[in-house]
Amino acid sequence: MSGHSKWATIKHAKGAADAKRGQMFTKFIKEISIAARMGGGDPNANPRLRTAILKARAANMPKDNIERAIKKGTGELGATTYEELTYEGYGPGGVAILVDVLTDNKNRAAANVRNLFGKNGGNLGATGSVSYMFSRKGVIEYDASVVSEDEIMEAALEAGADDVSNEDGIITVTTDPSAFESAFEALQAKGYESVSAGIEMVPDTYSSLDADTTRKVLKLIDKLEEDDDVQNVYSNIDIPEGFEAE
Repeated sequence: MSGHSKWATIKHAKGAADAKRGQMFTKFIKEISIAARMGGGDPNANPRLRTAILKARAANMPKDNIERAIKKGTGELGATTYEELTYEGYGPGGVAILVDVLTDNKNRAAANVRNLFGKNGGNLGATGSVSYMFSRKGVIEYDASVVSEDEIMEAALEAGADDVSNEDGIITVTTDPSAFESAFEALQAKGYESVSAGIEMVPDTYSSLDADTTRKVLKLIDKLEEDDDVQNVYSNIDIPEGFEAE
């Protein structure tokens, strides 16, 4: 899941490990299932489901997996009831971290998230403690070695995007949440294959740390993302230029 920083996207663009890809698909399945359970299995009549499917398709999730996830959500394949929760906290160096959870066991999820923050130099905060530092935006990302920035910029702005940037080999198209779907589909129709796409919480400002503290923050984020109940992790960390993970 991208969104916490460019670092996840860079790793993804260089080729995600099979285990990570499988884990990512599991999260997409839950997201699609809960959207189908809440609003029905027809994407045309269910905007949340439509967005979840677009996100899964952007990561090349097979069509069969998407259809099974919808049926699971509508009860055709036996439904699991998930609860949605968001935790807010601070990582090493005081960076802001938001954690989206989809779980069938709220107590387990809360204990795990608290434990992961505590063991990795962070701490949970109260509701509202860091969420005010983020804005909801549509984010579509492309590998700059595969697509042309100029072409993407022209097509994206024509499709209603707010901004296009190129950093560390990743071209990021940002949209208003309401314009995400139409912009993404317009870019897909022109043959541009994205690395990731979705509606994310984007920080309004970023926090720069030294390399050692940055590694600690990324370790905490990785540990959170590995938890089965965690759907998305967002942070306002700014990865230093030339940063290398150990």
